[in-house]
Amino acid sequence: MKAFKKIFCAVIAVIIVLFVAANYILITADRESGRPYKVEISRLVYDMEQGNTPDISACNYVTDIVKCTDDFYDTDSDYVIYKVNGELYRFEYSTRGESEIKRFIITINIFLGLMAVIILVVMLYMRWKILNPFEKLSDVPYELSKGNLTSPIKETKNRFFGKFIWGVDMLRENIEQQKERELDLQKERKMLLLSLSHDIKTPLSAIKLYSKALSKGLYTDKEKQLEIAENINTKADEIEGYVSQIITASREDFLSLDVNIGEFYLSELVTKITRYYSEKLSLIKIDFSVGKYDDCLLNGDIDRGIEVVQNIIENAVKYGDGKSINLSFSEEEGCILITVQNSGCTLSDTDLPHIFESFWRGTNADNIKGSGLGLYICRQLMRKMNGETFAEIKNGNMLVTAVFEKI
Repeated sequence: MKAFKKIFCAVIAVIIVLFVAANYILITADRESGRPYKVEISRLVYDMEQGNTPDISACNYVTDIVKCTDDFYDTDSDYVIYKVNGELYRFEYSTRGESEIKRFIITINIFLGLMAVIILVVMLYMRWKILNPFEKLSDVPYELSKGNLTSPIKETKNRFFGKFIWGVDMLRENIEQQKERELDLQKERKMLLLSLSHDIKTPLSAIKLYSKALSKGLYTDKEKQLEIAENINTKADEIEGYVSQIITASREDFLSLDVNIGEFYLSELVTKITRYYSEKLSLIKIDFSVGKYDDCLLNGDIDRGIEVVQNIIENAVKYGDGKSINLSFSEEEGCILITVQNSGCTLSDTDLPHIFESFWRGTNADNIKGSGLGLYICRQLMRKMNGETFAEIKNGNMLVTAVFEKI
């Protein structure tokens, strides 16, 4: 805002200087032009002194020449008196040329004034409607980064920032909801682990007692020993079941992937993907091509669909050879298949079946940053939209396909 104030003051100063300079130039030019009617009168006086008849038809300012009479001074016109050849003459003139110059100066000033008013009004409008609302939002990202998610952002009908403010507030709410879900999930898992840990203690204690009894030779009867062995095996199975529950709980979906099922056009998805990646990939010198397709309605969530294709393309950028990425389309059994193909596949055939697993990273990802969740999220989202994802290696290229249900 301080920068705007400096710019505003500078604009006012420029306007003032422009006013002063324009008026100075115009007034100076008017003064330097002198009194043009005097030039004409001097020429007429010279002609009369030479004995010639004065001709005022070619004059722009002199309107009449009157010789001295009784009513010599009785006139409403501007005039000057000259003595020519011993007699007085009245030279009447008009100053309409000077009036035109004054009107021109006034017109220029009015024009400059209007321009100054328009510029100042536009700048003030920008401050009130754009800069002030933006200044109020300048602290929002910082507060979100600190985890301050409880304070809602006041909505506004501002035509420039109304949708932006609404979007930021939606982002805040989503982060807050994700944080609450994460806390609830951690609480549930902790309770589950505590419960399973408690349940494991009972069969574990029994196994320890049986083993201690056997080690001390308390059971000499073979049938009793077999019974004790079977009991130990049963308790071990119980522990194995509890361990399986713990493993299953650790593998459960830990991400909150909400999907709003609806309808959207294939062209809408392709347009947004193309608009973003055409520029981005051209900057890093990767050829990006989009194949032909027939527009149709798809079942699913447009935002999640875009996220899926973006994740696949980002994966192609990371693990391809950086030469080309192609987006192609096909139709099978009432479904639209969107395939992202990148040149230079570095993934081995043995790694291919695992690329959609969570936290799994192939041998080609040793020096590349990542979490191993990108394609896992793609598959989970597609399955929630009644779709699927699969991958294949063909002719040294990597192909990852997202299957959308066609309406």
